[in-house]
Amino acid sequence: MSRRSKAQIITEILTICHGSGASKTMIAQQANLNLNTAKSYLEILTKWGLIEDIKGNFILYKTTSKGEKSLECLRKIETFYS
Repeated sequence: MSRRSKAQIITEILTICHGSGASKTMIAQQANLNLNTAKSYLEILTKWGLIEDIKGNFILYKTTSKGEKSLECLRKIETFYS
């Protein structure tokens, strides 16, 4: 089994958070990450401005417009190498 690259994990997280957003648990489950790893990626992506955390009854993470542009570039790179 081959390991996913950081870029592949970031692509997955940005995809999961696209649209109406996702909770940390949902992101961890759908991206097949443990919660600590998901939390680390979410902190980095938030710091970079690729996702934003929307506070309500619970925190939702949503892909920003900068994140959407990055996601588009990551997908193009992914198709180039596959």
